[in-house]
Amino acid sequence: ASRDEGVSRIADTLRARLPDKTIQLFAGPYGLLAPQDCGAEERALIASANWLASAQYAARRLPQGVLVDIGSTTTDLVPFRDGAVRYRGYTDHERLRCGELVYTGVARTPLMAVAERVDFGGAMIPLMAELFATTADVYRLTGELPEHADPWPAADGGPKTVAGSARRLARMIGLDFLDPADLPVWRRVAEALRERQVGRLHEAAARLIARENLDDNAPLAGAGVGRFLARRLAERLKRPYLELADLFPTCRAPGELSPADIAPAVAVALLAREAGGA
Repeated sequence: ASRDEGVSRIADTLRARLPDKTIQLFAGPYGLLAPQDCGAEERALIASANWLASAQYAARRLPQGVLVDIGSTTTDLVPFRDGAVRYRGYTDHERLRCGELVYTGVARTPLMAVAERVDFGGAMIPLMAELFATTADVYRLTGELPEHADPWPAADGGPKTVAGSARRLARMIGLDFLDPADLPVWRRVAEALRERQVGRLHEAAARLIARENLDDNAPLAGAGVGRFLARRLAERLKRPYLELADLFPTCRAPGELSPADIAPAVAVALLAREAGGA
């Protein structure tokens, strides 16, 4: 029902599942805390702290830059310089207000939230305001989506295949995908929607870079399952790009995951190690 309840339930679950372990929770500026030491104020900090762990880790290893963590639903844009994370918002609400949290991702975002219109056959066609397709369909058509980044059902409950994505994308502008020979047409539509999404991130990142007066050679540090867009964003901004995971010591993630896919979890573990807490 609330963030406070969510943090409490997760902490209780961890203690129940790991009864013989020392549990610590990352509370942002308060660092690592034991669950029993967390009151309402600390739980409020824990509720939205994952982005700060990644940014703190990057800030300790690079003189300046912008963390760009693109996930299935959201993008974190966090500038850092001189060893400090230069954020102005902390909670989700505050970060939305100051442009450090952009609610757009590479799997679950409805396409009507990416663009109002798309070029089709030389005309700008409005997208239907229905959950007919998501960004997972766009990036399946462009060939960039890691399949493990999209464990949720498709918008229509149909197959998560290239043809299924083309059918859902066509529905967004009132058409049907029936002939496989038309697939290049829908790939072009997907590419156009990708550019609209990158353009939105470009505007937000450019504002933060100007606000913090970062040098021209300050890199973007990409993380998350959608970091392939962070690389495109760096190209548009004419800035260096690096994978945040390149700053991690050699480590492995479970299954198909890369450490870069779960950067906040890895960053919290490494920060805890540095603090002598794990």
